Amino acid sequence: MKLSWKLPLLLGAAGAAIMVPEIAAFAQDAAAPAADAAAPAAEAVAAAAPAMTVDKGDNAWMLISAVIVLMMSVPGLALFYGGLVRAKNMLSVLTQCFAITAMVAIIWCLYGYSMAFTDGGSMNDYVGGLGKAFLAGVDVTTLSETFSKGVAIPELTFVMFQMTFACITPALIIGGFAERIKFSALLLFIALWVTFIYFPIAHMVWFWGGPSAAEAPAGLIFGFGAIDFAGGTVVHINAGIAGLVGCLVLGKRIGFGKEAMPPHSLTLTMVGAALLWVGWFGFNAGSNLEANAYASLAAINTFVATAAAAFGWLIVEWLIKGKPSLLGTVSGAIAGLVAITPAAGFAGPMGAIILGLIVAIVCFFFVTTVKNALGYDDSLDVFGIHCVGGIIGAIATGILVNPALGGAGIVNYLDPALPAIYDGTLTQVIRQAKGVGITLLWSGIGSFILYKIVDVVVGLRVPADAEREGLDVAEHGERAYN
Repeated sequence: MKLSWKLPLLLGAAGAAIMVPEIAAFAQDAAAPAADAAAPAAEAVAAAAPAMTVDKGDNAWMLISAVIVLMMSVPGLALFYGGLVRAKNMLSVLTQCFAITAMVAIIWCLYGYSMAFTDGGSMNDYVGGLGKAFLAGVDVTTLSETFSKGVAIPELTFVMFQMTFACITPALIIGGFAERIKFSALLLFIALWVTFIYFPIAHMVWFWGGPSAAEAPAGLIFGFGAIDFAGGTVVHINAGIAGLVGCLVLGKRIGFGKEAMPPHSLTLTMVGAALLWVGWFGFNAGSNLEANAYASLAAINTFVATAAAAFGWLIVEWLIKGKPSLLGTVSGAIAGLVAITPAAGFAGPMGAIILGLIVAIVCFFFVTTVKNALGYDDSLDVFGIHCVGGIIGAIATGILVNPALGGAGIVNYLDPALPAIYDGTLTQVIRQAKGVGITLLWSGIGSFILYKIVDVVVGLRVPADAEREGLDVAEHGERAYN
Protein backbone atom coordinates (compact mmCIF):
# COMPACT_ATOMS: atom_id res chain seq x y z
CA MET A 1 0.00 0.00 0.00
CA LYS A 2 1.40 3.38 -0.93
CA LEU A 3 2.50 5.46 2.02
CA SER A 4 4.24 8.23 0.17
CA TRP A 5 1.65 10.98 0.62
CA LYS A 6 3.02 12.15 3.97
CA LEU A 7 5.66 14.65 2.84
CA PRO A 8 3.50 16.25 0.13
CA LEU A 9 0.74 16.52 2.70
CA LEU A 10 3.01 18.29 5.18
CA LEU A 11 4.18 20.69 2.49
CA GLY A 12 0.59 21.41 1.57
CA ALA A 13 -0.37 21.92 5.21
CA ALA A 14 2.55 24.30 5.72
CA GLY A 15 1.50 26.28 2.68
CA ALA A 16 -2.04 26.46 3.96
CA ALA A 17 -0.83 27.66 7.35
CA ILE A 18 1.04 30.50 5.68
CA MET A 19 -1.77 31.50 3.38
CA VAL A 20 -4.73 31.36 5.79
CA PRO A 21 -3.76 34.52 7.76
CA GLU A 22 -3.20 36.41 4.51
CA ILE A 23 -6.58 35.37 3.17
CA ALA A 24 -8.25 36.33 6.45
CA ALA A 25 -6.65 39.80 6.39
CA PHE A 26 -7.76 40.32 2.81
CA ALA A 27 -11.29 39.29 3.70
CA GLN A 28 -11.43 41.77 6.57
CA ASP A 29 -10.43 44.63 4.26
CA ALA A 30 -12.92 43.69 1.55
CA ALA A 31 -16.36 45.29 1.39
CA ALA A 32 -19.29 43.23 2.58
CA PRO A 33 -21.14 43.43 -0.75
CA ALA A 34 -18.10 42.10 -2.56
CA ALA A 35 -17.91 39.20 -0.12
CA ASP A 36 -21.58 38.47 -0.64
CA ALA A 37 -21.06 38.45 -4.37
CA ALA A 38 -18.03 36.19 -4.12
CA ALA A 39 -19.79 33.55 -2.05
CA PRO A 40 -22.04 32.23 -4.83
CA ALA A 41 -19.06 32.21 -7.18
CA ALA A 42 -17.01 30.11 -4.73
CA GLU A 43 -19.90 27.72 -4.35
CA ALA A 44 -20.14 27.44 -8.12
CA VAL A 45 -16.44 26.60 -8.41
CA ALA A 46 -16.76 23.94 -5.71
CA ALA A 47 -19.80 22.50 -7.43
CA ALA A 48 -17.92 22.40 -10.73
CA ALA A 49 -15.01 20.37 -9.25
CA PRO A 50 -14.94 16.96 -10.91
CA ALA A 51 -16.21 14.12 -8.76
CA MET A 52 -13.90 11.18 -8.17
CA THR A 53 -14.75 8.33 -10.49
CA VAL A 54 -13.77 4.69 -10.58
CA ASP A 55 -11.52 3.51 -13.37
CA LYS A 56 -12.73 0.07 -14.46
CA GLY A 57 -9.21 -1.06 -15.22
CA ASP A 58 -7.96 -0.14 -11.76
CA ASN A 59 -10.91 -1.88 -10.15
CA ALA A 60 -10.38 -5.01 -12.25
CA TRP A 61 -6.71 -5.09 -11.31
CA MET A 62 -7.50 -4.74 -7.61
CA LEU A 63 -10.14 -7.49 -7.73
CA ILE A 64 -7.65 -9.83 -9.40
CA SER A 65 -4.96 -8.86 -6.90
CA ALA A 66 -7.27 -9.67 -4.00
CA VAL A 67 -8.05 -13.09 -5.42
CA ILE A 68 -4.42 -14.07 -5.98
CA VAL A 69 -3.43 -12.82 -2.52
CA LEU A 70 -6.13 -15.13 -1.15
CA MET A 71 -4.41 -17.89 -3.13
CA MET A 72 -1.28 -17.18 -1.09
CA SER A 73 -3.05 -18.31 2.10
CA VAL A 74 -4.98 -21.22 0.68
CA PRO A 75 -3.54 -23.19 -0.97
CA GLY A 76 -0.10 -21.49 -1.11
CA LEU A 77 0.97 -21.09 2.51
CA ALA A 78 -0.98 -24.19 3.56
CA LEU A 79 0.98 -26.40 1.15
CA PHE A 80 4.29 -24.67 1.81
CA TYR A 81 4.01 -25.15 5.58
CA GLY A 82 2.26 -28.52 5.27
CA GLY A 83 5.07 -30.03 3.25
CA LEU A 84 7.62 -28.90 5.85
CA VAL A 85 6.06 -30.72 8.81
CA ARG A 86 6.02 -34.45 9.47
CA ALA A 87 3.31 -36.51 7.75
CA LYS A 88 1.37 -36.98 11.00
CA ASN A 89 0.84 -33.20 11.22
CA MET A 90 0.16 -32.36 7.58
CA LEU A 91 -3.63 -32.21 7.87
CA SER A 92 -3.43 -30.10 11.02
CA VAL A 93 -1.45 -27.40 9.22
CA LEU A 94 -3.88 -27.39 6.31
CA THR A 95 -6.80 -27.06 8.73
CA GLN A 96 -5.11 -24.28 10.69
CA CYS A 97 -4.42 -22.21 7.57
CA PHE A 98 -7.92 -22.69 6.19
CA ALA A 99 -9.65 -22.01 9.52
CA ILE A 100 -7.59 -18.86 10.20
CA THR A 101 -8.45 -17.51 6.75
CA ALA A 102 -12.16 -18.09 7.29
CA MET A 103 -12.28 -16.74 10.84
CA VAL A 104 -10.22 -13.60 10.19
CA ALA A 105 -12.26 -12.74 7.09
CA ILE A 106 -15.36 -12.58 9.30
CA ILE A 107 -13.60 -10.59 12.04
CA TRP A 108 -12.31 -8.15 9.40
CA CYS A 109 -15.85 -7.36 8.30
CA LEU A 110 -17.21 -7.16 11.85
CA TYR A 111 -14.71 -4.63 13.17
CA GLY A 112 -11.21 -5.16 11.74
CA TYR A 113 -11.57 -2.90 8.72
CA SER A 114 -12.94 -0.12 10.89
CA MET A 115 -10.12 -0.46 13.43
CA ALA A 116 -7.48 -0.35 10.71
CA PHE A 117 -8.80 2.23 8.28
CA THR A 118 -10.93 4.81 10.08
CA ASP A 119 -10.06 7.84 12.19
CA GLY A 120 -9.61 6.78 15.80
CA GLY A 121 -10.06 10.24 17.28
CA SER A 122 -7.91 10.70 20.39
CA MET A 123 -6.46 7.19 19.84
CA ASN A 124 -5.78 7.73 16.13
CA ASP A 125 -2.01 7.41 16.49
CA TYR A 126 -2.52 3.78 17.42
CA VAL A 127 -5.86 2.48 16.23
CA GLY A 128 -8.96 3.44 14.29
CA GLY A 129 -12.50 3.74 15.56
CA LEU A 130 -15.63 1.65 15.15
CA GLY A 131 -17.47 3.97 12.82
CA LYS A 132 -17.47 1.34 10.10
CA ALA A 133 -17.97 -1.71 12.30
CA PHE A 134 -20.12 -4.31 10.55
CA LEU A 135 -19.16 -2.38 7.37
CA ALA A 136 -21.62 0.36 8.28
CA GLY A 137 -21.87 2.88 5.46
CA VAL A 138 -19.87 0.75 3.06
CA ASP A 139 -21.85 -0.10 -0.06
CA VAL A 140 -21.68 -0.03 -3.86
CA THR A 141 -21.75 3.77 -3.90
CA THR A 142 -18.83 4.46 -1.54
CA LEU A 143 -15.24 4.86 -2.67
CA SER A 144 -12.07 3.99 -0.83
CA GLU A 145 -10.72 6.88 1.22
CA THR A 146 -7.23 5.85 0.18
CA PHE A 147 -6.69 7.83 -2.99
CA SER A 148 -4.03 7.64 -5.65
CA LYS A 149 -3.58 10.49 -8.14
CA GLY A 150 -7.24 11.35 -7.82
CA VAL A 151 -8.29 7.84 -8.87
CA ALA A 152 -10.50 5.92 -6.45
CA ILE A 153 -11.59 2.31 -6.22
CA PRO A 154 -14.88 1.02 -4.80
CA GLU A 155 -14.59 0.75 -1.05
CA LEU A 156 -15.82 -2.84 -1.17
CA THR A 157 -12.84 -3.69 -3.39
CA PHE A 158 -10.45 -2.06 -0.94
CA VAL A 159 -12.10 -3.89 1.98
CA MET A 160 -11.65 -7.23 0.24
CA PHE A 161 -8.06 -6.54 -0.83
CA GLN A 162 -6.99 -5.58 2.68
CA MET A 163 -8.96 -8.51 4.06
CA THR A 164 -6.59 -10.90 2.31
CA PHE A 165 -3.62 -9.27 4.08
CA ALA A 166 -5.39 -9.64 7.41
CA CYS A 167 -5.97 -13.34 6.67
CA ILE A 168 -2.46 -14.36 5.65
CA THR A 169 -0.53 -12.45 8.32
CA PRO A 170 -1.69 -14.47 11.36
CA ALA A 171 -1.45 -17.68 9.33
CA LEU A 172 2.28 -17.01 8.97
CA ILE A 173 2.67 -17.19 12.75
CA ILE A 174 1.87 -20.90 12.97
CA GLY A 175 5.26 -21.71 11.45
CA GLY A 176 6.88 -20.79 14.75
CA PHE A 177 5.09 -23.42 16.85
CA ALA A 178 3.86 -25.97 14.30
CA GLU A 179 3.23 -29.54 15.46
CA ARG A 180 2.48 -28.76 19.13
CA ILE A 181 -0.31 -26.21 19.67
CA LYS A 182 -3.95 -26.96 20.52
CA PHE A 183 -6.35 -26.05 17.74
CA SER A 184 -8.69 -24.30 20.20
CA ALA A 185 -5.79 -22.30 21.63
CA LEU A 186 -4.65 -21.32 18.16
CA LEU A 187 -8.05 -19.95 17.14
CA LEU A 188 -8.45 -18.01 20.38
CA PHE A 189 -4.94 -16.59 20.11
CA ILE A 190 -5.39 -15.55 16.48
CA ALA A 191 -8.72 -13.85 17.22
CA LEU A 192 -7.06 -11.85 20.00
CA TRP A 193 -3.88 -11.23 18.02
CA VAL A 194 -5.53 -9.68 14.98
CA THR A 195 -7.64 -7.50 17.29
CA PHE A 196 -4.88 -6.16 19.53
CA ILE A 197 -1.80 -6.50 17.32
CA TYR A 198 -2.53 -6.66 13.59
CA PHE A 199 -5.30 -4.06 13.29
CA PRO A 200 -3.42 -1.43 15.32
CA ILE A 201 -0.14 -2.01 13.44
CA ALA A 202 -1.96 -1.80 10.09
CA HIS A 203 -3.51 1.48 11.24
CA MET A 204 -0.21 2.90 12.48
CA VAL A 205 1.59 2.11 9.24
CA TRP A 206 -1.06 2.60 6.55
CA PHE A 207 -3.82 4.90 7.76
CA TRP A 208 -4.00 8.41 6.37
CA GLY A 209 -7.15 10.53 6.39
CA GLY A 210 -6.65 11.46 2.75
CA PRO A 211 -6.88 14.77 0.90
CA SER A 212 -10.56 15.14 1.78
CA ALA A 213 -9.87 15.24 5.53
CA ALA A 214 -9.52 18.66 7.13
CA GLU A 215 -6.36 17.83 9.03
CA ALA A 216 -5.56 14.52 7.34
CA PRO A 217 -4.96 12.48 10.52
CA ALA A 218 -2.43 9.69 10.20
CA GLY A 219 -1.31 6.62 12.11
CA LEU A 220 1.79 6.89 14.29
CA ILE A 221 4.33 5.22 11.99
CA PHE A 222 2.90 6.80 8.86
CA GLY A 223 2.99 10.11 10.70
CA PHE A 224 6.75 10.26 11.12
CA GLY A 225 7.40 9.37 7.50
CA ALA A 226 8.27 5.65 7.51
CA ILE A 227 7.30 3.97 4.24
CA ASP A 228 6.08 0.41 3.78
CA PHE A 229 4.73 -0.28 0.32
CA ALA A 230 3.08 -3.64 0.94
CA GLY A 231 3.64 -4.84 4.49
CA GLY A 232 7.24 -5.43 5.56
CA THR A 233 6.34 -4.22 9.04
CA VAL A 234 2.60 -4.87 9.06
CA VAL A 235 2.85 -8.45 7.81
CA HIS A 236 6.30 -9.97 8.08
CA ILE A 237 8.03 -8.39 11.06
CA ASN A 238 4.71 -8.40 12.89
CA ALA A 239 4.06 -12.12 12.31
CA GLY A 240 7.71 -13.13 12.55
CA ILE A 241 8.28 -11.79 16.04
CA ALA A 242 4.93 -13.23 17.17
CA GLY A 243 6.06 -16.63 15.87
CA LEU A 244 9.35 -16.41 17.79
CA VAL A 245 7.58 -15.49 21.02
CA GLY A 246 5.16 -18.36 20.46
CA CYS A 247 7.87 -20.96 19.98
CA LEU A 248 9.60 -19.78 23.16
CA VAL A 249 6.40 -19.76 25.24
CA LEU A 250 5.26 -23.20 24.04
CA GLY A 251 8.71 -24.73 24.28
CA LYS A 252 10.45 -27.21 22.03
CA ARG A 253 8.81 -30.15 20.30
CA ILE A 254 9.26 -33.53 21.93
CA GLY A 255 12.48 -35.02 20.55
CA PHE A 256 13.75 -31.71 19.13
CA GLY A 257 17.50 -31.92 18.70
CA LYS A 258 17.48 -35.65 19.46
CA GLU A 259 15.54 -37.16 16.59
CA ALA A 260 15.24 -36.29 12.93
CA MET A 261 12.27 -34.10 11.96
CA PRO A 262 12.67 -33.71 8.19
CA PRO A 263 9.96 -32.25 5.94
CA HIS A 264 7.63 -35.01 4.81
CA SER A 265 7.02 -33.62 1.28
CA LEU A 266 9.34 -31.10 -0.32
CA THR A 267 7.27 -31.58 -3.46
CA LEU A 268 4.28 -29.94 -1.80
CA THR A 269 6.52 -27.31 -0.23
CA MET A 270 7.82 -26.34 -3.67
CA VAL A 271 4.26 -26.17 -5.06
CA GLY A 272 3.25 -23.96 -2.14
CA ALA A 273 6.28 -21.70 -2.62
CA ALA A 274 5.48 -21.33 -6.31
CA LEU A 275 1.88 -20.34 -5.49
CA LEU A 276 3.19 -17.83 -2.97
CA TRP A 277 5.51 -16.28 -5.57
CA VAL A 278 2.69 -15.91 -8.08
CA GLY A 279 0.26 -14.57 -5.50
CA TRP A 280 2.85 -12.11 -4.23
CA PHE A 281 2.45 -10.09 -7.42
CA GLY A 282 -1.03 -9.22 -6.20
CA PHE A 283 0.37 -8.64 -2.72
CA ASN A 284 3.00 -6.13 -3.87
CA ALA A 285 1.85 -4.71 -7.20
CA GLY A 286 -1.74 -4.65 -5.99
CA SER A 287 -0.67 -2.47 -3.08
CA ASN A 288 -0.18 0.34 -5.60
CA LEU A 289 -4.01 0.49 -5.71
CA GLU A 290 -4.09 1.31 -9.41
CA ALA A 291 -2.75 -0.23 -12.60
CA ASN A 292 -0.02 2.21 -13.59
CA ALA A 293 3.77 2.29 -13.92
CA TYR A 294 4.31 1.98 -10.17
CA ALA A 295 2.37 -1.28 -10.21
CA SER A 296 4.73 -2.39 -12.97
CA LEU A 297 7.72 -1.35 -10.87
CA ALA A 298 6.42 -3.32 -7.89
CA ALA A 299 5.78 -6.33 -10.13
CA ILE A 300 9.23 -6.49 -11.72
CA ASN A 301 10.87 -5.95 -8.34
CA THR A 302 8.83 -8.84 -6.94
CA PHE A 303 10.10 -10.97 -9.81
CA VAL A 304 13.81 -10.15 -9.73
CA ALA A 305 14.33 -9.83 -5.96
CA THR A 306 12.83 -13.28 -5.50
CA ALA A 307 14.91 -14.75 -8.29
CA ALA A 308 18.10 -13.24 -6.88
CA ALA A 309 17.37 -14.49 -3.36
CA ALA A 310 16.48 -18.01 -4.51
CA PHE A 311 19.59 -18.29 -6.65
CA GLY A 312 21.75 -16.59 -4.02
CA TRP A 313 20.68 -19.04 -1.27
CA LEU A 314 21.27 -21.95 -3.65
CA ILE A 315 24.83 -20.81 -4.43
CA VAL A 316 25.75 -20.08 -0.80
CA GLU A 317 24.42 -23.44 0.34
CA TRP A 318 26.20 -25.20 -2.53
CA LEU A 319 29.51 -23.58 -1.58
CA ILE A 320 29.18 -24.25 2.14
CA LYS A 321 27.38 -27.58 2.31
CA GLY A 322 28.47 -29.06 -0.99
CA LYS A 323 24.98 -29.60 -2.40
CA PRO A 324 22.25 -27.17 -3.51
CA SER A 325 18.92 -28.19 -1.99
CA LEU A 326 15.35 -27.56 -3.08
CA LEU A 327 14.47 -26.56 0.49
CA GLY A 328 17.22 -23.95 0.45
CA THR A 329 16.18 -22.63 -2.94
CA VAL A 330 12.53 -22.12 -1.98
CA SER A 331 13.56 -20.70 1.41
CA GLY A 332 15.64 -18.14 -0.43
CA ALA A 333 12.70 -17.29 -2.64
CA ILE A 334 10.47 -16.61 0.38
CA ALA A 335 13.20 -14.49 1.97
CA GLY A 336 13.44 -12.43 -1.22
CA LEU A 337 9.68 -11.96 -1.35
CA VAL A 338 9.65 -10.83 2.26
CA ALA A 339 12.51 -8.35 1.84
CA ILE A 340 11.18 -6.68 -1.30
CA THR A 341 7.67 -6.23 0.10
CA PRO A 342 8.26 -2.87 1.84
CA ALA A 343 10.45 -1.60 -1.01
CA ALA A 344 8.48 -2.96 -3.97
CA GLY A 345 7.20 0.37 -5.30
CA PHE A 346 10.21 2.42 -4.21
CA ALA A 347 13.35 0.53 -5.26
CA GLY A 348 14.68 0.17 -8.78
CA PRO A 349 15.08 -3.31 -10.28
CA MET A 350 18.86 -3.34 -9.80
CA GLY A 351 18.42 -2.38 -6.17
CA ALA A 352 15.85 -5.16 -5.83
CA ILE A 353 18.35 -7.71 -7.15
CA ILE A 354 21.00 -6.56 -4.69
CA LEU A 355 18.47 -6.68 -1.85
CA GLY A 356 17.54 -10.25 -2.84
CA LEU A 357 21.15 -11.38 -2.75
CA ILE A 358 21.81 -9.74 0.61
CA VAL A 359 18.73 -11.14 2.33
CA ALA A 360 19.50 -14.64 1.03
CA ILE A 361 22.96 -14.60 2.59
CA VAL A 362 21.81 -13.13 5.91
CA CYS A 363 18.79 -15.40 6.32
CA PHE A 364 20.79 -18.48 5.29
CA PHE A 365 23.28 -17.92 8.08
CA PHE A 366 20.53 -17.01 10.52
CA VAL A 367 18.50 -20.20 10.08
CA THR A 368 21.51 -22.51 9.75
CA THR A 369 23.85 -20.99 12.34
CA VAL A 370 22.22 -18.49 14.69
CA LYS A 371 19.10 -20.58 15.26
CA ASN A 372 21.16 -23.67 16.04
CA ALA A 373 23.48 -21.73 18.33
CA LEU A 374 20.59 -20.30 20.34
CA GLY A 375 18.70 -23.61 20.33
CA TYR A 376 15.11 -22.35 19.99
CA ASP A 377 12.56 -24.45 18.09
CA ASP A 378 11.15 -22.16 15.41
CA SER A 379 9.63 -25.10 13.53
CA LEU A 380 9.38 -23.57 10.05
CA ASP A 381 11.74 -20.58 10.41
CA VAL A 382 9.06 -17.93 10.51
CA PHE A 383 11.33 -15.68 12.58
CA GLY A 384 14.53 -16.38 10.68
CA ILE A 385 12.95 -15.63 7.31
CA HIS A 386 9.94 -13.40 7.85
CA CYS A 387 11.09 -11.25 10.75
CA VAL A 388 14.78 -11.06 9.88
CA GLY A 389 14.05 -10.69 6.17
CA GLY A 390 11.39 -8.09 6.93
CA ILE A 391 13.80 -6.04 9.03
CA ILE A 392 16.41 -6.10 6.28
CA GLY A 393 13.83 -5.07 3.69
CA ALA A 394 12.31 -2.32 5.82
CA ILE A 395 15.67 -0.71 6.61
CA ALA A 396 16.94 -1.12 3.05
CA THR A 397 13.84 0.61 1.72
CA GLY A 398 15.18 3.84 3.20
CA ILE A 399 18.28 3.42 1.05
CA LEU A 400 16.87 1.96 -2.16
CA VAL A 401 14.17 4.63 -2.53
CA ASN A 402 16.95 7.14 -3.28
CA PRO A 403 16.65 8.23 -6.96
CA ALA A 404 20.44 8.47 -7.11
CA LEU A 405 20.51 4.70 -6.57
CA GLY A 406 17.84 3.98 -9.15
CA GLY A 407 14.94 4.31 -6.73
CA ALA A 408 11.63 5.94 -7.53
CA GLY A 409 11.74 8.47 -4.70
CA ILE A 410 8.70 9.25 -2.58
CA VAL A 411 6.31 10.40 -5.24
CA ASN A 412 3.92 13.31 -4.67
CA TYR A 413 0.68 11.56 -5.54
CA LEU A 414 -1.38 14.67 -4.86
CA ASP A 415 0.49 16.45 -7.64
CA PRO A 416 2.38 13.99 -9.85
CA ALA A 417 3.77 16.88 -11.89
CA LEU A 418 6.09 17.69 -9.00
CA PRO A 419 9.37 15.76 -8.66
CA ALA A 420 9.72 12.86 -6.25
CA ILE A 421 10.74 13.78 -2.73
CA TYR A 422 13.70 12.29 -0.89
CA ASP A 423 15.08 13.78 2.32
CA GLY A 424 18.31 11.83 2.32
CA THR A 425 19.37 8.30 3.14
CA LEU A 426 20.15 8.77 6.84
CA THR A 427 16.89 10.59 7.51
CA GLN A 428 14.77 7.94 5.83
CA VAL A 429 16.70 5.02 7.34
CA ILE A 430 16.11 6.45 10.82
CA ARG A 431 12.38 6.69 10.06
CA GLN A 432 12.40 3.09 8.84
CA ALA A 433 14.26 1.90 11.94
CA LYS A 434 11.73 3.64 14.20
CA GLY A 435 8.91 1.84 12.40
CA VAL A 436 10.68 -1.49 12.80
CA GLY A 437 11.31 -0.87 16.49
CA ILE A 438 7.71 0.05 17.25
CA THR A 439 6.45 -3.04 15.40
CA LEU A 440 8.85 -5.36 17.25
CA LEU A 441 7.88 -3.96 20.63
CA TRP A 442 4.14 -3.79 20.01
CA SER A 443 3.92 -7.29 18.54
CA GLY A 444 6.56 -8.92 20.70
CA ILE A 445 5.24 -7.72 24.06
CA GLY A 446 1.60 -7.86 23.03
CA SER A 447 1.91 -11.39 21.66
CA PHE A 448 3.58 -12.61 24.86
CA ILE A 449 0.68 -11.26 26.92
CA LEU A 450 -1.87 -12.88 24.62
CA TYR A 451 -0.12 -16.27 24.69
CA LYS A 452 -0.19 -16.19 28.48
CA ILE A 453 -3.88 -15.29 28.54
CA VAL A 454 -4.73 -18.13 26.17
CA ASP A 455 -2.62 -20.55 28.20
CA VAL A 456 -4.62 -19.69 31.31
CA VAL A 457 -7.98 -19.95 29.54
CA VAL A 458 -7.62 -23.15 27.46
CA GLY A 459 -3.98 -24.21 27.64
CA LEU A 460 -1.59 -23.75 24.72
CA ARG A 461 0.00 -27.10 24.16
CA VAL A 462 -1.42 -30.52 23.34
CA PRO A 463 -0.65 -33.39 25.76
CA ALA A 464 2.57 -35.29 25.16
CA ASP A 465 0.75 -38.40 23.93
CA ALA A 466 -1.20 -36.35 21.39
CA GLU A 467 1.99 -34.70 20.16
CA ARG A 468 3.65 -38.08 19.69
CA GLU A 469 0.62 -39.45 17.87
CA GLY A 470 0.40 -36.41 15.64
CA LEU A 471 -2.10 -33.56 15.56
CA ASP A 472 -3.93 -34.94 12.52
CA VAL A 473 -5.55 -37.73 14.52
CA ALA A 474 -5.32 -36.25 18.01
CA GLU A 475 -6.87 -32.87 17.17
CA HIS A 476 -8.91 -33.52 14.03
CA GLY A 477 -9.64 -37.25 13.94
CA GLU A 478 -8.38 -37.50 10.37
CA ARG A 479 -5.24 -38.33 8.46
CA ALA A 480 -3.76 -36.45 5.55
CA TYR A 481 -2.78 -39.73 3.96
CA ASN A 482 -4.59 -43.08 4.09
